[in-house]
Amino acid sequence: MSSIPTTNAAPLLYESHSHTPLCKHAYGTPQEFAAVALERNLKGITFTCHCPLPDGNSSHVRMDPEQFPEYLDLITSAREAYAGKVDVRTGIESDYFPGVEPWLEALHARAPLSHVLGSVHYQLAPYRKHYFKGDVLAYQKLYYEHLAMSAETGLFDTLAHPDLIKNESPADWDFERLRDDISRSLDRIAATGVAMELNTSGLFKSLPEMNPSPSQLVLMRERGIPVVIGADAHRADRVGDGYMEALELLQDAGYAEVSFFIDRKRQDVPITAALASLPPLSVGAGLP
Repeated sequence: MSSIPTTNAAPLLYESHSHTPLCKHAYGTPQEFAAVALERNLKGITFTCHCPLPDGNSSHVRMDPEQFPEYLDLITSAREAYAGKVDVRTGIESDYFPGVEPWLEALHARAPLSHVLGSVHYQLAPYRKHYFKGDVLAYQKLYYEHLAMSAETGLFDTLAHPDLIKNESPADWDFERLRDDISRSLDRIAATGVAMELNTSGLFKSLPEMNPSPSQLVLMRERGIPVVIGADAHRADRVGDGYMEALELLQDAGYAEVSFFIDRKRQDVPITAALASLPPLSVGAGLP
């Protein structure tokens, strides 16, 4: 791993969205991820691997239910290895779809969690089989309906990559056509107080821009929705990747603060201070 220039400023930010090999599509140990967080002057890293789901639902891209204790042990080992250097925390990225609420309530109660991400993964086969009826526009609108419903459950601290659906069919994505639907969804989300994520891994998706787009960020800022930055790191070298650009996008949208969660309580820091805490990084170290 190449050395990255450091800064003299005290670390402030967390990597709030990162994975482990238990999801079957991430690579590297939590210790390796924590090492990059330290190198990039992050205060901490919260692991938010894909949650187990019942009935083998999309089991090829998530840990199995019986592996949850192993997940906790992996993070504990990294926490002990980096004690006093990087604050290593346990979180989860939990999929939302109507009817899954009781499962998630029980899962989230199994261990103390520092940050709970909620995701609508439109691309997974079980979700798609149930909800996609051949109409792309209707599917895009349903995504935003489910995004609002996920916030209203009270199960999540932050909604992850909250315009992911634009990658369903980039040629059919038209933000202005959906502006009213998106605005209604954001109104409902704002009423809950739930944060939303600016996910830097969107730069590597079919429609190469962060999730959400600058246009959606402006609508979020107008409604006072807090924003958490996450790289959605599936490899160690993606930890903290794109944070400077993400912070600048937030400033352009009118935000003055950026957020992260500790023990499920939101922490806010000025974007100017956050920028000063980061070493100069290239945007986009590699695929997420």
